[in-house]
Amino acid sequence: QEKVLEYGGGSVPVGGSLNLSCAASNYPYTASRSGRNFMAWFRQLPGRPNEREGVAAIYHGGGNTYYAASVKGRFIIFQDNDKNTVSLYMNNLKPEDTAMYYCAARSTYGSASALDPQTYTVWGQGTQVTVSS
Repeated sequence: QEKVLEYGGGSVPVGGSLNLSCAASNYPYTASRSGRNFMAWFRQLPGRPNEREGVAAIYHGGGNTYYAASVKGRFIIFQDNDKNTVSLYMNNLKPEDTAMYYCAARSTYGSASALDPQTYTVWGQGTQVTVSS
């Protein structure tokens, strides 16, 4: 069964930086591209248990990236050379960035829905990011 696992959360002061990583595993070689065409980061804000907003996504094949307006210019999503790990570098963090961050993967194409959580099928357990003033 395909899995993704996040790590790297924690507490940082306002204006600080943090790097989250997501490792994908159990993807058969033949499906390594199709099984996770997109990988993305979502976050669940405090007090909103039923909402996950898209933060950043990356297209596995071409490396195209997509960002929410609220994080553009501050966050960077990138994948490593073997493309089994996707990371999210977060800079100039604000209190409103405090959330549980989730990594997710999907096999479908379509950049228009890159930040739509409903299109993702494989999810990690989440990692907490707290930004304190």
